[in-house]
Amino acid sequence: MTIEQALVYAVIGLTLAMLAFEVWRYDLAALTGMILLVLLGTITVDEAFAGFGHPAVVTIAAVLVVSRGLQNTGVTDQVARWMTHVGKGLGLQLAVLCSLIVVSSAFMNNIAALAIFIPVAVRLAMKSDRPTSLYLLPMAFSSHFGGLVTLIGTPTNLIVSGLRMEYLGDRFGMFAFAPVGLSISVVGVLFITLVGWRLTPRRQGQTDVDEEYEMADYLTEIVVCPGSKLTDLRLREINTVTDAQFWIAAILRDGDRISNPTGTERLRAEDDLLVRGGASDIRQLIYDTGVELREAKPIEEGNGSTSAQQPTNLWEDLKARINSDDIDTIEVVVSPDSLMVGKTARTLNLRERYGVNLLAISRYNESLRRPVGSTPFRPGDVLLLQTHHQHLSEALHDLGCLPLAERELNLEPRNLILGIGIFVAALVTASLNILPVPTAMMSAAIAMVMTGVLTLREAYRSVQWPIVILLGSMLSLGVALEQTGGDQLIANQILKASSFASPAVLLVAIMLATMMLSDIVNNAASVVLMASIAVNVARGLGVSLDPFLVAVAVGGACAFLTPVGHEANVLVFDVGGYEFGDYWRLGLPLELLITAVTVPILLLLWPL
Repeated sequence: MTIEQALVYAVIGLTLAMLAFEVWRYDLAALTGMILLVLLGTITVDEAFAGFGHPAVVTIAAVLVVSRGLQNTGVTDQVARWMTHVGKGLGLQLAVLCSLIVVSSAFMNNIAALAIFIPVAVRLAMKSDRPTSLYLLPMAFSSHFGGLVTLIGTPTNLIVSGLRMEYLGDRFGMFAFAPVGLSISVVGVLFITLVGWRLTPRRQGQTDVDEEYEMADYLTEIVVCPGSKLTDLRLREINTVTDAQFWIAAILRDGDRISNPTGTERLRAEDDLLVRGGASDIRQLIYDTGVELREAKPIEEGNGSTSAQQPTNLWEDLKARINSDDIDTIEVVVSPDSLMVGKTARTLNLRERYGVNLLAISRYNESLRRPVGSTPFRPGDVLLLQTHHQHLSEALHDLGCLPLAERELNLEPRNLILGIGIFVAALVTASLNILPVPTAMMSAAIAMVMTGVLTLREAYRSVQWPIVILLGSMLSLGVALEQTGGDQLIANQILKASSFASPAVLLVAIMLATMMLSDIVNNAASVVLMASIAVNVARGLGVSLDPFLVAVAVGGACAFLTPVGHEANVLVFDVGGYEFGDYWRLGLPLELLITAVTVPILLLLWPL
């Protein structure tokens, strides 16, 4: 082993450790590894940043834009609404849900495909009186299956196709993986429907929001008395007269309701404020400012009478007292690539910048102690947000949140025909090799913007830039491994240790090793590293590279043992109420089954 190889191994090991233990977010960890390689002199600056212009990275960005355009047509939402009429049998519901996700994720970003159907699953669970955990984990795994059907279904396919271009001078075709992906999808969905759901743990999840939300102790109504220090103050100036931590959800003034008040709103004497905060903070607010408590107003019951008791259902009380015709209160889940991750409501300035009030945070199996406004968000957090109806869609998209309720559909015929027509044209031209896949997908993205299927702003916001940074950075680590001969050294050690094994056995070993690595770190990162090793093993054996490259792609897509292996796994973690150890119960049998199904197909399609 040379000094350069040792340095590359050390940097890659450090990067993988940062990814596995989430020292920093995955894009920052990968970027740090890339910069270290430049500082150590193992790669040049040009080599380091060349990965960001790699066709696979460009294609992934284009596919994300096209995926957003398909969402804008509303066709998938219409299918999701139709799903609510499926019968109550769990097996049938899972079969239809998982099949629809397989089809959707084959042609659009699998996170987007999964996000569309999460609200449907929550509704089905509530109607069928079942925990959401029985639905969401099978759905997340099904999005992995569908991603293997087409070249654009998952980033790992595009990465492997790009590497094949470097090694063999040609890319995989649009449907080159289809026999493998379809076989895995059929076997996987059948297994989940007939057996797998019995291995899925029953967790309460977030279907009962009344009990699960970690809301503040009180939702209290106070009155601004004449002479109070709050009189004539703007909302953003309240912190100059008190250190109490609280939120003003609404202002009741002269019979009118000001929901979602802005920081510039000036308080008046006799204003009624709906304040949410802890008991000690409310006491401090009263002491510091001279406001007074007002008894909670009774809520009208269905027969028009009123109840003398304060409502015990905080969720319903909140909606009854601050909702209006143009204000929405909605449950959302924080997606893994959301800009909210690691930040707080205050640092994001949600109210002023996005027109959103954060009313509550729920994080499964964790008691939140900080005030809601200063609690850093994590992927999978379930939030209760309040915003104006007309701003809802844009705010959720900008923030990277996914609604846990049925959304209004936008089925404008012109956009529907245009969006699907543009996408089909891209598929046909790429499949017939009229255009390379990167060119076809980028052309489709441009066409969708130019024809108004989506706006330019939506196009830029639909690109998951952390994924782009991750892939570009990890490709530079792959270059360093290849240029120093580090991948060849590892391959030689594998060949020596397995000199008695057949190529088919080594193919299985490569696939399982990629699966295991993907369960620990991001699957795109594992594919970049394992692909070069797999190629050198194949060359050492003197056999075709293709089955080994496809084995790496399948192994990278099938990360089922942990929540951190794939963004889809993270997305359902909190909503389904899962624990870290729940994933392997369904994931381990699936990984073994997929390996048993895939290897014979690889050997048949690409003989060694």
